[in-house]
Amino acid sequence: MLCGIDLGSRNVKIALMSEDGNLILHRFDTVSFYRQHGQGGQGQLEVDFAALGLGEPEKIVATGYGRQTLHLKGAEIIPEIKAHVLGAIHQTGLEEFTLLDLGGQDSKVVLVSRGKMMDFQTNDKCAASTGRYLENMAVVLNINMEELSRHYQNPVDLNSTCAIFGETELIGKVVEGHPVSALAAGVNYTIFKRIKPMLTKLLTDTIVFTGGVAHNRALVRMIEEEMKVPVIVPRHPQHNGAIGCCAYAR
Repeated sequence: MLCGIDLGSRNVKIALMSEDGNLILHRFDTVSFYRQHGQGGQGQLEVDFAALGLGEPEKIVATGYGRQTLHLKGAEIIPEIKAHVLGAIHQTGLEEFTLLDLGGQDSKVVLVSRGKMMDFQTNDKCAASTGRYLENMAVVLNINMEELSRHYQNPVDLNSTCAIFGETELIGKVVEGHPVSALAAGVNYTIFKRIKPMLTKLLTDTIVFTGGVAHNRALVRMIEEEMKVPVIVPRHPQHNGAIGCCAYAR
């Protein structure tokens, strides 16, 4: 059994791949995972896979935000972008596409040609185009993420480029009396506006959308309508990096 681990800022994603390619997926809150299942020593994070009910993997490959501060004992570490490209290829079978990955804390756009990364752009300096931004805005609107992801029509114009000041601006729009549907659509469209320059620069005939934000159906529709290309969301968008680690291990 091969094991891929994506040490994300919000969640740790684990993919187990058998010899025939079947996947078993797990997801844990990052802080809880480190506290309950990790044992630090000599600058390394040692995970008790048996205690997690994951057996003893023959090979472990890891990636993600946490790879910069933690070294997972017994694992080979690969860059995030490489893992996500391999995961997208494995899940879709495509070799020519633009990869859009929106996670909890950063955003990535990658140009993939003939199965290889040709160019990329990232934004890890601000949370304004990430899942955390959407979560914060949903709290302001007093709705859940599922409800937020339904709305794309008649978006209220939101201009703040800061996740924190964006909350203040959104509250002002609530006071003005805009309906929740239009406010939610405005939040979703704000994400699109922030990633549009990266997508435009690296656009191909197909966008593969991964990361937790790929579950936002409204954003998928906005991207398709604005960029005029199909958007493919793989079966397991949030585990894409972990699946890419398994693909690398194979």
